[in-house]
Amino acid sequence: MSEYGNPPQDPNAPQNPYGQPNPYGQSNPYGQPSPYGQVPGYGQPAGYGYTPDYANWFKRVGSYLIDQIALAIAGIPLWVGYGMAIASADTNTNAEGTVTVTGEPSGASLLLMLLGLVITIAFWVWNICLRQGRTGYSLGKTALGTKLISEQTGQPIGPGMSFVRQLCHILDGICYIGYLWPLWDRKRQTFADKIVSTVVLNPPRV
Repeated sequence: MSEYGNPPQDPNAPQNPYGQPNPYGQSNPYGQPSPYGQVPGYGQPAGYGYTPDYANWFKRVGSYLIDQIALAIAGIPLWVGYGMAIASADTNTNAEGTVTVTGEPSGASLLLMLLGLVITIAFWVWNICLRQGRTGYSLGKTALGTKLISEQTGQPIGPGMSFVRQLCHILDGICYIGYLWPLWDRKRQTFADKIVSTVVLNPPRV
């Protein structure tokens, strides 16, 4: 017995700096990875059998069409200027049926076409590269509730990679096979998605 009436301590036993025994028999339980893991960006426990909800082909086509309609609306000045240029031109048809267009477009029509071209390009960059790259949502994806993310990180891919992905869609346009590929692909990916490792999901509802 010690002089204070407590049993003597084993000098070789591990010491707890707080003076209390660890009831779990483990070292610091913090700082250890979760045994279940998390699906990146969605917070779903992988250990419980979470399966990504890939957006179907019809939703993907629908969001694309919405984006194209929005792009056409942004380019209205371009179409107005083009129409003005056509209206001010003189058309002549010769005896052989050949149509010739003469005359110079007005300054107003040229200005509208230039303005419309700038607005169209700026809108495309904002919607497809910046907005979609940073958040995963273009206007079309927002409308139909789908999201573009990286397959590795589960996060939006960033403006640069979103632009690269659009360039890769050139391969999808060859006989349109790449655009049709999500119809039978397990992850509903186009060729562009496979190249840059992206997927389009239906985000979990909260």
